[in-house]
Amino acid sequence: MTMDSKWFRGLLFGSIYFIQGAILTYFSGFNALYLRSFNLSFSQIGIASGIALIPFVLKVIIGMLSDRVSPFGLGHRRPYMVAGILLQSMGAFVLPLINPLTSFGAYIAVLSLVSLGMSTYDTASDGLAIDTTPEDERGFVQGVMVGARALAAIVLATAMGFLVSRYSWAAAFVFVGVVTLLPLVLVLRATEGQRSRAGAFSLAGLRAFLALRMGMFLLLGLVYPLVLYSANGVIGAFLNERVGITMLQVGMYTSLFGVGAVVGGLTGGAVTDRLGLGRSILLALIITSLSLLALAASASPAVAAVAVLMFGVAFGYYETAYQAAGMGFVDPRVAATMFAVIMAVGNIGIGLGQPLAGALVDSFGFQVLFLVLSVLNLATLPLVALIFRRGQNGEGLLG
Repeated sequence: MTMDSKWFRGLLFGSIYFIQGAILTYFSGFNALYLRSFNLSFSQIGIASGIALIPFVLKVIIGMLSDRVSPFGLGHRRPYMVAGILLQSMGAFVLPLINPLTSFGAYIAVLSLVSLGMSTYDTASDGLAIDTTPEDERGFVQGVMVGARALAAIVLATAMGFLVSRYSWAAAFVFVGVVTLLPLVLVLRATEGQRSRAGAFSLAGLRAFLALRMGMFLLLGLVYPLVLYSANGVIGAFLNERVGITMLQVGMYTSLFGVGAVVGGLTGGAVTDRLGLGRSILLALIITSLSLLALAASASPAVAAVAVLMFGVAFGYYETAYQAAGMGFVDPRVAATMFAVIMAVGNIGIGLGQPLAGALVDSFGFQVLFLVLSVLNLATLPLVALIFRRGQNGEGLLG
């Protein structure tokens, strides 16, 4: 198979996002546990996590570098993907060799290199996906990406938990390092093709951000992750404190959310390619609000299970639909740069949503939070209609 094959691209980008999900699973679920095993304080854990996230901010610069510079003439995407994968893998192998209690600075430095590696291959692979994916297959590619990342969270959380409890933390790190290398064979087989003069790097492409339609799209990209991640961030506490299930069951319900996200990503890609971007985002928006209402109405474990699964599907679907649309909003001359900016705006939404969610839960409870998020999400309906009104790139909500 070659880059001309839909299934090769699916395997390539799916494997890239799988290893991204692997390291994100460590950052979100296991880094604190690992450092606590050395009796580090939560303040130190916060410092380590905060510094390690700095490379995420650099993704725009990495994108610009990928768009502009072809190292040794080997391509604008593949060299960065290979370098990022190797950096993440080597970092995973080195981390267990460092005692964070006695060498805290060294641990942070290596953890930051792991983060830099992930940011590098992630940004370059997004650029390659935009460069090589036909318009009618963008939903498929983004669906595979989102689904693979969600699947990695399930697989890696289970595998790392087993390895740590049965063997050691070192075994878990080695596992992550080996898994990280899996996409290399596909990356080395990938081809980029020659850039035309019209597709050559030019900062003039960034003028697309000045367009009103792009501004509306970025506003939508600020609100939807605020809604999704604010709800996702409190689901565990909601299930334990409001629904009354045990911590063991919370873990099972979290896996159920992951299954839903995988299904939402994979089916959302096919639905997006079939319905078109505008209709698909509209459907994702409606399903998301319905799932939030279902969470608000959850008064029993059985109802909560259905609501969590439904929210997982909505989560994966909306991510897929929006990111597929984002591929069409970038200028080919600065594709990786612009897509990195679009994703950065989403990260700002996530950051803004966390304190909002906490304040609403403290003041009014979980149900009010889910209701407010549902209403906020529905408030973007006119925005979606304006972005994808008939005549914009041939796309309209009604056809």
